[in-house]
Amino acid sequence: MRHARRRIVRRVARLAAVGGLLLGGGMVAQSAMAGEPAGTSAVPLSAARSSSGTGAALVSELGASRTAGTWIGADGRPVVAVTDKAAAARVEHAGATATMVRHSMNELKSATATLRSAPRVAGTAWVLDYRTNRVVVRADSTVSAGDWSRMTQVASGIGSFVRMERSPGKFTTRLNGAQPILSTTGRCSAGFNVTNGQGDFILTAGHCGPAGSLWFADDQGRRQLGKTVRQDFPGGDFSLVQYAGGSAGQGADVVAIGNGNGVRITGVGDPAVGQRVFRSGSTSGLHDGRVTGLDATVNYPEGTVTGLIETNVCAEPGDSGGPLFSEGIALGVTSGGSGDCITGGTTFFQPVTKAMRALGVQLIVSEQAASGQSAPAPAPSASATRSAIAPGAASPGSSAPATGTAAGSTLPARLSDPRNIGPGLLVVAGSLIALVATRCLRAEQDRKAYQRYYSATWG
Repeated sequence: MRHARRRIVRRVARLAAVGGLLLGGGMVAQSAMAGEPAGTSAVPLSAARSSSGTGAALVSELGASRTAGTWIGADGRPVVAVTDKAAAARVEHAGATATMVRHSMNELKSATATLRSAPRVAGTAWVLDYRTNRVVVRADSTVSAGDWSRMTQVASGIGSFVRMERSPGKFTTRLNGAQPILSTTGRCSAGFNVTNGQGDFILTAGHCGPAGSLWFADDQGRRQLGKTVRQDFPGGDFSLVQYAGGSAGQGADVVAIGNGNGVRITGVGDPAVGQRVFRSGSTSGLHDGRVTGLDATVNYPEGTVTGLIETNVCAEPGDSGGPLFSEGIALGVTSGGSGDCITGGTTFFQPVTKAMRALGVQLIVSEQAASGQSAPAPAPSASATRSAIAPGAASPGSSAPATGTAAGSTLPARLSDPRNIGPGLLVVAGSLIALVATRCLRAEQDRKAYQRYYSATWG
């Protein structure tokens, strides 16, 4: 009877030890997996960006006669303006929000075409307001009462969905003030670094200077950066400055945002109405706001520019050419606007995608980012060769300089980190000790029983 009880105790002890090993192993695995990164893509995919993609895809699928734009709603879901119930059902089925409107994108575009055909008035601008299903026409303080009256008559002839507004200040290109790139034609902020496969360039605003303009990194003209080789202004507002040395150098994908900080640029894209965006410039630094409209037309004193991004991000003279970005995604370069960063204002941006297509260039990104891998980011340089910029939808983007892959980002590192697996290892260690002790105890008991047996047998 006593031997039977011992066997039961030993079995229970062994089972408990084995159970402890399994429990501890599970705790270690769970802790390690908890530290696993959610994804390995070098390009952050925010809710805003995914919503933007869904809305744009639905607009493309349904067409301009059945939709009137898309934007990001307050809940983060894409909203698509539609003109019929069948289109609304398709949008809802795709997981987006549908809102019925009276005027299609074709009608809105027809209205802007009529406005463009009217006599040009400097100091005016118009934009498609998707959320109100209207075309908004604005006039700054320089527009005379007579010109405003004539534009109002043109708008009335189009329809009641054209809204007229007066804006404080005046619409100007941002070509004054202290900047990191200087030439005899003015001062601007560098935008994004791009390449055509044979040489590297700075993508900046077209109004900064005509082809042939020489750019310097200092106001003494001792450090030549490069020369403008392509310009589109008015019409568009972008230009290429070719680096004097041919190469943008190390860290061309990192942009400075002030105070020695930088952001890595990992891709290029188009913004969505309602998306949170960031702008950096050498005069006013880093500021954020929202995209308020797309396909805007601005009648600057120097000429008319079309297809711009409208935002409520502030800007000041000297910020021209500076980058607009969202979560490391390049979106635009600063064109112009009204107001300042004290009272606020409206700022327009040249879309990067359109400029790059016209120029035949690609954004410079790190090899790791291009292949979908993370990479360390060098510190941003104070020179204009590093003054491209980048962040966006919910945050500016991944900060730089980065120090490489973080400790614990791989499974072996997490398994060796006592902060992650301490409790589990304690359970495993205790179970192993109990299992070994049980085996040793059994061996000792068996040895004594064997000794007693043979002692009795052999006398």
